[in-house]
Amino acid sequence: MIHLGENIRQGMEAVRSNSLRTIITCMIIAIGIAALVGILTSVDAWNSAVMSTFTRMGSQSFNIRNGENVQRHGGPAPAVNYRPITYNEAMKFKREFAFPSEVSVSKNAAMAAKVSYQTEETNPNVRVIGIDENYLKTASYEIEKGRNFTVNDVDLALPLAIIGTDISARLFKTGTAVGKDILVSGKRYRIVGLLEAKGSSLGMSGGDRVVFVPVTRARQDFASVSENYFINVAVDEVASLDPCMNEAYLFMRNIRGLKARDSDNFVMAKSDAVAREAVESTKMIGGVGTIVAVITLLGAAIGLMNIMLVSVSERTREIGIRKALGATRKTIRNQFLTEAVVICQMGGFGGIILGIILGNIVSLVLGTGFIIPWQWMLVSVIVCMVVGLAAGIYPALRAAKLDPIDSLRYE
Repeated sequence: MIHLGENIRQGMEAVRSNSLRTIITCMIIAIGIAALVGILTSVDAWNSAVMSTFTRMGSQSFNIRNGENVQRHGGPAPAVNYRPITYNEAMKFKREFAFPSEVSVSKNAAMAAKVSYQTEETNPNVRVIGIDENYLKTASYEIEKGRNFTVNDVDLALPLAIIGTDISARLFKTGTAVGKDILVSGKRYRIVGLLEAKGSSLGMSGGDRVVFVPVTRARQDFASVSENYFINVAVDEVASLDPCMNEAYLFMRNIRGLKARDSDNFVMAKSDAVAREAVESTKMIGGVGTIVAVITLLGAAIGLMNIMLVSVSERTREIGIRKALGATRKTIRNQFLTEAVVICQMGGFGGIILGIILGNIVSLVLGTGFIIPWQWMLVSVIVCMVVGLAAGIYPALRAAKLDPIDSLRYE
């Protein structure tokens, strides 16, 4: 322990005596570590933002639809004809599904509608969705002002609407939107509810640029040749999600009249499936950042080795004196290894601080909390230790092998 302290002290003196070269090497190491810590901290911030956003969008729910672009429950879907889910099939599922859960039925009424109020109007990029009284819960929406649709509103197909915050901000500069009449694609609806903002932490404002109308009214006002409905199912506990999906899968096959040998003509997906895909995609970013950091650190190791070799040459006489006074090869070797590690750790600590700052700038933009990447900080310290040892081992061995008589004669 005493020798280690002495080696560190002498290492710091060597750093001060060769400050310019040391600063340059530390900067190269700091850039590599900053790239490693900064990119991986940014990835952690992104993953946190993704999961937070999609949790608000209903991580304890799943949907049933006929689309071919969603993975089938139980594995990839075979090539079959996915016929639309009819209104009667969706309503039968809602009425008779026995597993404790909330079930809602909805349909995409229009994907690019224009909404207007008096002289104000939106761009033609508003989604209109027909929903029932349970949809807001299964899709994790909350009412900020006004109310949700009631069973009576849906049964009577009343011309009512619930709008997102983007629509309200665009059409109603002052005052409340609730109670006002708007035109949606030329059809008149009365606003009964205003939704809380949703999905903006990742720049995804689509959940706020939406108009909900009763699904029965949507059937009248936005009828299409292919009537296709979606079923959302939400449970209270995450642990109940998979059992609920298994029950729903079997029940939906029964509703669709499928025999045991028939392939599925519908698909089921958890609401957080997109979130998991987004998180998976960040692994490549983290991998690229790690490669960049490794290449930078490799260059830093070569630079550090060069500095240590120069240091050995410049301090040949010092080494001879120390050996003449009784220093062993092991002592000389450990001294130069310690110096290399000290230089690496100085650059590493600077890189960690810079990386945390850069990573949390990304975190600030995404709206997540301040992140301290303890795991990556520990990895960085270990990496700097390895780089220092790898860069210092050859110069240290070279210094340890110097003959004391030749060293004393060196000028």
